[in-house]
Amino acid sequence: MRVNRLALTSLKLTLSGSPYPAGQVHAFRHTIPAFNHLAKQRSIMSQNNATILQTLPVGQKVGIAFSGGLDTSAALLWMKLKGALPYAYTANLGQPDEDDYNAIPKKAMEYGAQNARLIDCRAQLAHEGIAAIQCGAFHVSTGGVPYFNTTPLGRAVTGTMLVSAMKEDDVNIWGDGSTYKGNDIERFYRYGLLTNPALKIYKPWLDQQFIDELGGRHEMSEFLIANGFQYKMSVEKAYSTDSNMLGATHEAKDLEFLNSGIKIVKPIMGVAFWDENVEVKPEEVRVRFEEGVPVALNGQTFADAVELFLEANRIGGRHGLGMSDQIENRIIEAKSRGIYEAPGMALLHIAYERLLTGIHNEDTIEQYRINGLRLGRLLYQGRWFDSQALMLRETAQRWVAKAITGEVTLELRRGNDYSILNTESPNLTYAPERLSMEKVENAAFTPLDRIGQLTMRNLDITDTRAKLGIYADSGLLSLGEGSVLPKLGKGK
Repeated sequence: MRVNRLALTSLKLTLSGSPYPAGQVHAFRHTIPAFNHLAKQRSIMSQNNATILQTLPVGQKVGIAFSGGLDTSAALLWMKLKGALPYAYTANLGQPDEDDYNAIPKKAMEYGAQNARLIDCRAQLAHEGIAAIQCGAFHVSTGGVPYFNTTPLGRAVTGTMLVSAMKEDDVNIWGDGSTYKGNDIERFYRYGLLTNPALKIYKPWLDQQFIDELGGRHEMSEFLIANGFQYKMSVEKAYSTDSNMLGATHEAKDLEFLNSGIKIVKPIMGVAFWDENVEVKPEEVRVRFEEGVPVALNGQTFADAVELFLEANRIGGRHGLGMSDQIENRIIEAKSRGIYEAPGMALLHIAYERLLTGIHNEDTIEQYRINGLRLGRLLYQGRWFDSQALMLRETAQRWVAKAITGEVTLELRRGNDYSILNTESPNLTYAPERLSMEKVENAAFTPLDRIGQLTMRNLDITDTRAKLGIYADSGLLSLGEGSVLPKLGKGK
């Protein structure tokens, strides 16, 4: 029997007013204790079967996505002292602001981890980044400048690869540092359970005891010091930063206020192009694709996609290419604001779309853009591996990307200011002689052909004129004074 707690409460409130006949009230009162007993049983079972654990699972293995920062360091030590068995997992995503990845697992062991592992996620991240470019999976943009979904791509890789590593160690409880107001808590939840259906989630930041004892950065720092660790808090920035090899996200704190602009951000993947004191020289760069895959920059090929992305980041970063300021809708539909960097993604995206427009026809390009918007949103929501996303990805990667072979030459200047200097491809359907304003031999069509084509348009022009007449007769349209163009009627 399903028991609805809200329904039980309503039943009790109704009985207190006694609107029912005495016998019926007696029958309800006889039933309520049984309902309450079932409700308590379900509550206990719910705690035992819950995917999200609200209290520390003492005596059990708990995997934690360990960054080495204050939050995860304090959380790991706290879990150890409270009786859990913490296992630390660190993702190497090629973060541009991380100097020594190998030092992070060592630090985790010092804080009490049973074991600590560094998982190299860079190759998979590069693969997913290229897939996103091939599909145009970017749904957030302002003034034509997109956000390249670099954090969602990083979460897709981290969420699956870390949980997979945990399974190897028989660790089936996972925690990370995402907060309940953000997107990552849902992304990690989905990817974790997709990888390990037996997974349980324990987040110290959802445990009231942890919050009461270590509710802020100061308390966490004091906790580490009190336990013999000389932890010195870094100077707190005016915003928070999260990054991987594909891009960086700057948000929160001062950036929550729209009167704080991009100029308060110190880029970590390129230059502050808005600063006149920063010298940025124009630079020509050539980007070559083969069957939708970037293979060379300035004629140089690379051993793997990771090295290519790193070089693309260096080239684009010298100009501040790919930086943007976006207002977006989080998964829970509340709006947030972020400043983004993605120099390599931007460089590859520009070259890819230039070839795309020169190779594919209008309907294919339109479908690529429509599907890309939808796919970008699915990626943002943590659904990159859902069936509806895989269907859209397969469509673009098979029927669009496979034809993208060629080389694009660009001149990069400051920020997103660039020019396309040349486009070469054996698959171009762009043929200037088809529409040349000069006299050409063997023209694709003649003036008589165009007369015939225009005459055929008379059919839909006649239909459109008739529709406008209907709208005018109904008052939806009216002729403006001194104008022969139809306008919306007043009050309609």
